[in-house]
Amino acid sequence: MPEPGPAPLRLTADAWESLFRAQVAVMRRLRRDPSFQKLALGEYDVLFNLSRCPTGWTRLNELNNHLLISQPSLSRMVERLEAKGLIQRKQAPEDQRGVLLALTETGRELQRDIGAAHVRCIHALLGPVLDEAEMHQLLALTTKIRHSMENK
Repeated sequence: MPEPGPAPLRLTADAWESLFRAQVAVMRRLRRDPSFQKLALGEYDVLFNLSRCPTGWTRLNELNNHLLISQPSLSRMVERLEAKGLIQRKQAPEDQRGVLLALTETGRELQRDIGAAHVRCIHALLGPVLDEAEMHQLLALTTKIRHSMENK
């Protein structure tokens, strides 16, 4: 049996459009979730990504690789989050131009609180739509896409 080849151009475009529109629809619903009254979704994304750092600290430019905002926008957001007492920064010891970021204890607590509500909201939105097998399939497909982009 021959290996399947690449998808036709039109199917690829239709699938991308569908994925993008589904993501937009879900994000619009998530923005209305009451858990994001305390912190904007984009600001929460920064806290979430910082919470996943194994050492607790990450470089500003590494954080920027996980977000959909420009470096100048991230720098301004970092200043706002630092002013709110949610993150801290310091110079990278091996590179005086580098900036390291980490959550404060207050930031970690807020991320956990919002995160727990956020997960319940996502489950309420997607749980009734996709069964367990479909969730596994969605996870596998989106992971495959993401990993292929990281290797380019």
